[in-house]
Amino acid sequence: MLARVPLEVAGIMSHQPMDGLVQQLEDVNRAAGVLGCRIPEPFMALSFLALPVVPELKLTDFGLVDVTRFSFVPFFVEDGGATTG
Repeated sequence: MLARVPLEVAGIMSHQPMDGLVQQLEDVNRAAGVLGCRIPEPFMALSFLALPVVPELKLTDFGLVDVTRFSFVPFFVEDGGATTG
């Protein structure tokens, strides 16, 4: 084992203080890179693949995909003059 992040709470959260958790996340990302992974945050990307709260959109190695339309979704929307607030 090169690195680990124990997620004691329902397998998705940790009881650890933020400092230690951040260090562990950096360690597992670095270990993934040592093993040949070229994605900067591979475990964050993996967490989106099966995210049940957004069943229509999936993040893949090719980009964001609308799985109901089988088409790519742009990450950025061009400014159409709309205002917020």
